Amino acid sequence: MKKALITGITGQDGSYLAELLLNKGYEVHGIIRRSSSFNTGRIDHIFGDLRLHYGDLTDGNSLNRIIGNSSFDEVYNLGAQSHVRTSFDIPDYTSTVDALGTLRLLEAVRQYGVPKFYQASSSELFGKTLEVPQNEETPFYPRSPYGVAKQFAYWMTVNYRESYDMFACNGILFNHESPRRGETFVTRKIVNALVRILKGSKEKLALGNLEAKRDWGYAKEYVEAMWLMMQHNAPDDFVIATGETHSVRDFLNEVSDFLGFDWKDHVVVDAKYYRPAEVDLLLGDASKAKRLLGWEPKIKFKELVRIMVKAELRGKE
Repeated sequence: MKKALITGITGQDGSYLAELLLNKGYEVHGIIRRSSSFNTGRIDHIFGDLRLHYGDLTDGNSLNRIIGNSSFDEVYNLGAQSHVRTSFDIPDYTSTVDALGTLRLLEAVRQYGVPKFYQASSSELFGKTLEVPQNEETPFYPRSPYGVAKQFAYWMTVNYRESYDMFACNGILFNHESPRRGETFVTRKIVNALVRILKGSKEKLALGNLEAKRDWGYAKEYVEAMWLMMQHNAPDDFVIATGETHSVRDFLNEVSDFLGFDWKDHVVVDAKYYRPAEVDLLLGDASKAKRLLGWEPKIKFKELVRIMVKAELRGKE
């Protein structure tokens, strides 16, 4: 039985990855932060099958203790301060978790000889895109503290791979959504608000840049790509994306069309939701992942929206 450790196990990706690994017969461990309230809603249905440890990416001692006390075969680093807009408000904390947290974890993995390491990179690395679409050779130009921290983590992962002959991979995942997406992220925010309005709410939905375009995929499929990277015969870095781009306005149109009413009377644009430096267009080319891993997305934009809206109408995640 393989043994895996997941940071960020209580998040969207962490919960789907935990399910996937359990189904493949892994012993699955996760790191959770101690707080005064529970944040395990996404993993409550598999809680009894997991082995959870209190720790934090800001605390190297906790990472050393957790990794040093177990013989993990694979470590997946999904933990992060992952909200891009918020990273402008808390750049120090974002960097401490997303950049230095990755370094702390890499060092623990190196010291204790964990065979394989996965780093959750991000399409935000490309930021002010220098070419369209973006692939593994596209230069980085991050436009937020989150993106800059992720670039540090990306190159540190490459550095440890090359310096210490570690099996360390970067998954450059473009935006990926699901009914488990955090409620402050724009896709889930739109779905939740429009469903409430359908049910009689008189609220106004405040959003930022409606013309920003993203490559949106289905998170449950994207964690399969993470696992495939770790089973590949050599460590490498992969873009994971659908190859389609849609604007926030497109997402609004798709949700409201499915629900049967016009969103325009219910949405206001609020400047506070704009980023100080915008990322206007992200579009990924995942042909390398298809060629080497045999991975390609099955769920595209319209079906993804329907999955999210149907789940919200049912009141389930």
